[in-house]
Amino acid sequence: MTGAVMAAPDIARALTRIAHEILERNGGADDLVLLGIPTRGLPLARRLAERIAVVEPAFDAQARSGGIDITMYRDDLRRQPTRPIGTTTVPPAGIDGAIVVLVDDVLHTGRTIRAALDAIGDLGRPRSVQLAVLVDRGHRELPIRADFVGKNLPTSRSERVSVLLDEIDHQEEVRIERSEGEVE
Repeated sequence: MTGAVMAAPDIARALTRIAHEILERNGGADDLVLLGIPTRGLPLARRLAERIAVVEPAFDAQARSGGIDITMYRDDLRRQPTRPIGTTTVPPAGIDGAIVVLVDDVLHTGRTIRAALDAIGDLGRPRSVQLAVLVDRGHRELPIRADFVGKNLPTSRSERVSVLLDEIDHQEEVRIERSEGEVE
């Protein structure tokens, strides 16, 4: 069973709000670098960077955003099937002294973010690291909290949150998928 909880306009509004919150919290975009976590964090980071550039024209959305592959930093490598190592793309100026905003689609246990923090530590020493997610579904296993959230979506452990984005899925929505036979 599947239920859509965010449609394309909802996602667009959430990203616009998050972009404004990032700018407000950091007093502008001077030292911002946005790093998306594959797979869907990458297009979300690009979209946020583009929205920031609309408000702060001096912000170069392409030069100040990138992606961070966390494959080798995951704590479940032994249990997961072999996965290809992805590409990390860091803005030319690097991340030393920058305010890095990690961007991901869904915050769940916190383990992906922990891996991303480890990866950032190998790339440089940012002034601070903040976290922006489209959906926070709860069920944390590590003490990690998002700074910017598009939608808090309480779920049961047996449910799955799926984010579909035009750039990858040719569709735009957030769904909650329930296991077959689950009683609401």
